[in-house]
Amino acid sequence: MIRKALILLSLMTNSYTISAADIALPRPETSGGLPTGRALEMRRSTREFDKERALSTEVVSSLLWACCGINRPADAHRTNPTAMNWQEIDAYYFDSTGVYLYDFAANRLIKKADGDHRRLLAGTAEFSQNFVLDAPAAILLVAEMNRTAGGERASMMAAADAGIASQNINIYCAANGLATVTRATLDADGIRKLLGLPQSALPLLNNPVGYPAQ
Repeated sequence: MIRKALILLSLMTNSYTISAADIALPRPETSGGLPTGRALEMRRSTREFDKERALSTEVVSSLLWACCGINRPADAHRTNPTAMNWQEIDAYYFDSTGVYLYDFAANRLIKKADGDHRRLLAGTAEFSQNFVLDAPAAILLVAEMNRTAGGERASMMAAADAGIASQNINIYCAANGLATVTRATLDADGIRKLLGLPQSALPLLNNPVGYPAQ
């Protein structure tokens, strides 16, 4: 089992090319924050953010780990359960500098696009929620259906799996004084074009994240 997990981790790590634009994240904090019961009591959807306060790399690391990081290194299992252990949910981190894929195996951000593309998460020309632009960052959850069994049932389970990862974000934010809201509004076609995603990749949910407005 351990040998299998090490091979899996090696494949996942080596599947990406390291570049100077990638960001190595510090070790995530796994023991801080409010107790679970208090975090659940504090969890709420917030749409007003402090525009001037950025997220530190320490917070980003812990936030992404809570979303879908590895919590059992021996077998590469993650904080977010998925149907049949498909691990089909990818997390993309958007901020004013670019878009990054979260490499959970190496705990780093892999740059996929330069520039501020948070407007693609705010919505489309037909409908947009511009409060998303007030948050310093956002996490996009994408289901790669090629890792699943396919079919309608798999699509339903992928949507549920994305919801679990989003709730991990919500609970982390509630426990650590951050603001967020789960959203389904986004420009899926624009995101696919920007990131070069195949049609099998489904952008499902996004969470703008920041500190609450004072």
